[in-house]
Amino acid sequence: MNRRLMLVAIIAGFCSTGVLAAEKNDYSDGRAWLCRPGRTDACTIDLSTTIVAADGTLTREAFKPLENPPIDCFYVYPTVSSDPSANSDMNIDAAERGVVRSQFARFGAACRLFAPMYRQVTLAALRAGIAGTPMNPDRALGYNDVLDAWNHYLQHDNNGRGVVLIGHSQGSGVLTQLIRSEIDGKPVQARLISALLLGTSLPVPKGKDVGGAFQHVALCHTPADVGCVIAYASFRSTIPPPDNTRFGRVQGENMQAACANPAALGGGSGALHAYLSSGGQSITGSSAQPKPWVTTGKTIDTPFVSVPGLLTAACVSNEKGSYLEVTVHGNPADPRTDDIVGDVMQNGQPNASWGLHLIDVNLSMGNLIDVVKSQTKTYLAREKKSQ
Repeated sequence: MNRRLMLVAIIAGFCSTGVLAAEKNDYSDGRAWLCRPGRTDACTIDLSTTIVAADGTLTREAFKPLENPPIDCFYVYPTVSSDPSANSDMNIDAAERGVVRSQFARFGAACRLFAPMYRQVTLAALRAGIAGTPMNPDRALGYNDVLDAWNHYLQHDNNGRGVVLIGHSQGSGVLTQLIRSEIDGKPVQARLISALLLGTSLPVPKGKDVGGAFQHVALCHTPADVGCVIAYASFRSTIPPPDNTRFGRVQGENMQAACANPAALGGGSGALHAYLSSGGQSITGSSAQPKPWVTTGKTIDTPFVSVPGLLTAACVSNEKGSYLEVTVHGNPADPRTDDIVGDVMQNGQPNASWGLHLIDVNLSMGNLIDVVKSQTKTYLAREKKSQ
């Protein structure tokens, strides 16, 4: 290549920020995926759970993924990368494995699992931005990676199957953009069983469930609805969104943050079927450590616990925002713990602006899987009828 052509090529490789355009990832390479069907990877892990009853009884619940699931799940993880750079690399680290264990692997009870790596905005960049010393990450880089992974999945793996999109926080933002640009109102929307966009503030017009972020993808109202969205950000009933909240509010006149409660999609309050870390570890490690799950001295040796009857949730909309209000029904008279952890802690106190962001997904994991199973039945029945 002569010097003139080389100069042209270099100039063409710069993006608008003056940084060389990043090389595309090869999603035909299995190393670019956290999870894919038919192999041992981040999703083939121990998900056994101890059910902690109010009376202190402990029951072990084993987990076994569904054999030959009829649908797929495509997951984009939240901000977890501990890489020191503004954008993460494509190496699979403990952080990515940990969040898959916490938020996604359990969906193997309903679907084939696909989870691409992507060059996300890192925790270092997030913290630098909060501190007022921004690192200027390339925010388009992660989205373009997920878009490439999605297109590879459609071309090589989907084969006309129904698919559930699952994201949390940054992952939900990426999927919101993907749905808006690549799915909403396009033929591929017919394959969308649902989108679980969790830990985000998805704009919808007040009193409506479509017309904000999406024009054709509405909020789910029953477990049998398909082609719809479940979105929420969770806050304790005792710590509602403050004035500087990061979630639960959106810009725009007559707009509000979407809230679809997976424990009661038709409205009102419902019991949360949570799967919480037995050791209290959050996706970023910034939550407080839990007190013992029971006071009887019994040992819990599973990675997860479930606490039936302890947690309920309802969507609320008020001057504080529109959000999923989580109530903890602790009883000092019984031997089970009276509270859970999941707040972002700052100087030993919950940072109210984050709500229960660290456990948005864990709080309703069992409910979400039940909804996906119900939606799958509706979707498959519809597909059979159309043949």
